Amino acid sequence: MAAVTDEGPHRIWGLYATIGYAVAGALAVGASSRLRRAAPFVAAVGAAVVPMVWLVAHRQGQLEVDVVHHSGVLLLHTGSPYLPEPSQLADYNPYLPAMALFGLPYALLGDSPMADARWGFALVFGLALTVAARVAVGHCAPRALALLAACPLLALPLATGGIDLPVTALMCLALATAAVGRPTATGLAAGAAAAMKWTAWPVLAVVLVLLTVRRGGRAASGAGAVAAVALAVLTVPSFLASPGSFVEQVLRYPLGAGQVASPAASPLPGHLIATLLPGGRLIALVLLASAAVAVAVLLVVRPPRTLLADDDRLAVALAVAICLAPATRFGYLLMPLTIAAWFRLHPGSARVPGSSMPGFSAFARIE
Repeated sequence: MAAVTDEGPHRIWGLYATIGYAVAGALAVGASSRLRRAAPFVAAVGAAVVPMVWLVAHRQGQLEVDVVHHSGVLLLHTGSPYLPEPSQLADYNPYLPAMALFGLPYALLGDSPMADARWGFALVFGLALTVAARVAVGHCAPRALALLAACPLLALPLATGGIDLPVTALMCLALATAAVGRPTATGLAAGAAAAMKWTAWPVLAVVLVLLTVRRGGRAASGAGAVAAVALAVLTVPSFLASPGSFVEQVLRYPLGAGQVASPAASPLPGHLIATLLPGGRLIALVLLASAAVAVAVLLVVRPPRTLLADDDRLAVALAVAICLAPATRFGYLLMPLTIAAWFRLHPGSARVPGSSMPGFSAFARIE
């Protein structure tokens, strides 16, 4: 990354991460067991914490950070996080209204390193994953969090952007609370995630099915009602304040139908179909909708009955959606990766029977 990217923040991350991974690798093959146990923490600090601190201190990051900061300012002063007449890429905010809450410190404190949205992203990410693990298996292994943060697919966004991190962690929390039968907490976590990004909406269906299997329709209905209220409270006021901007930026733009083209253009199947075939965008959307229907049918025909089975269904659904979306990025795959791996990094969840994808159990052996 440091050698080939033309993105300044990514180059800085690559330089720091190279050092962090090299030191961690040397520790991992060392003779001392104490040094080997320290390797994941060194990797996480070197590849995520240090570059994030440097980039925040020097006001460098991906465009998404500026978008969240600007949306927080707009939300504070206008009641809507969307610019009325966007004309260029930097004017667009493709996220749902709750994401703008991470920009409120910037709106209140100004351009200060302490107000950077990445602190909020990382805090919610760490806290939600920790609570999810404690709810599901009774403990959270610090080593597991270090291993996850050290993974390049997560370390890079932690340092440079990170808008998908809190969304993913809240989905994990929703899965954990559904698995232990806590409908109110499930609804709050799923509703909060769904109010940040469209990509979190599949979690609503998955956790409601699991709650139905575990606790019955009444518990699932209660969780659905809580999620709907949370989603409405966090979304509807901004929509009513600026409905036209909401439709243009949150609906049309992510689908590639906005006035400004989305820069999300990783060569995954959906993007290739949309750009290379006649009528490709429609074909990609039909394939995406067909995949959603297939996942829904699978949930009904073979409903998940365990936490790991629930994880797998959601991870596969997100991975397929990311691959088939007309405008997509490789970095979005951190969401299914985190969901599939997090609970398996804890020995207690690795012993839960009924995982629908045994191949993922290799993650459990890392711990």
